[in-house]
Amino acid sequence: MAEPARLITAMVTPFDEQGAVAYDRAAELAQALVESGSGGLVVTGSTGESATLRHDEKLALYAAVKKAVNGRAWTVAGTGTYNTAETIELTKEAEALGVDAALLVVPYYNKPTQEGLYRHFSAIAESTALPCILYNVPSRTVTNMEAETVVRLSEVPNIIGVKEASGDLAQIKAIIDGVGRSDFRVWSGNDGDTYAMMKLGAHGVVAVASHLAGRQIKEMLDLCVAGDFAAAKSIHERLSPLFEGLFIVSNPIPVKYALNQIGFPVGGYRLPLSEPDDASAERIMAAVRACTVDLPLPAPR
Repeated sequence: MAEPARLITAMVTPFDEQGAVAYDRAAELAQALVESGSGGLVVTGSTGESATLRHDEKLALYAAVKKAVNGRAWTVAGTGTYNTAETIELTKEAEALGVDAALLVVPYYNKPTQEGLYRHFSAIAESTALPCILYNVPSRTVTNMEAETVVRLSEVPNIIGVKEASGDLAQIKAIIDGVGRSDFRVWSGNDGDTYAMMKLGAHGVVAVASHLAGRQIKEMLDLCVAGDFAAAKSIHERLSPLFEGLFIVSNPIPVKYALNQIGFPVGGYRLPLSEPDDASAERIMAAVRACTVDLPLPAPR
């Protein structure tokens, strides 16, 4: 298995004017993200509006992005759902398409116990040869996957890491300190937590802001790995307004709005998501204007 990327972008799903998935635009965006520093792309994660995508649309997106990046970055399929059997089915189909890894979110809505989480993720991992990355995001799923459960799941050979978006640094430190494998990695799931988590020993970030500032986030990660936390902190502080601005309303509303405004059309949203109100839109773009956008833009059509 290739070394997992430190900077992975949770990619938005572009739509056309009729609300259909714009696969050609998704391929263009994937290429631009790789050019701006991403070593991996999560396709059909929560940033990709996975909850409103059909099964066939997800599979077509995996194939389109995999072809577009052509081995230059990991294609990570966001196959996790609140249904263990359905997740296993989608993960197997994604594996057959040649994706590089699967991102498995904590089941939402049905509020499993910690034992239920362990059995859910173990069953999925045992059904596939893909590297599996757990995803803990209690702000969306209600259920928090506790450090003890992550440590227990780290004993499953092809569960290779966790995207941690709990914001609980004590819990994250307990995971980093508690796992007995050197090849189990912890990624930040919140852009604003990345610097603090890298100081604790995290591997990298599954980012949203890297749609706009990927090269700068990659530089921050590289500086942390080199031990130059003072220089890394300077980049973190410079980008903090962007990290905040992209989450003033539900993700991915702000980042899709920003991409459209800067000249990388990704279309609108699928209900129940909708465009930001005027005040939120201005706050989003004020944050974008305060940073240097380093995403390569497509040629006008």
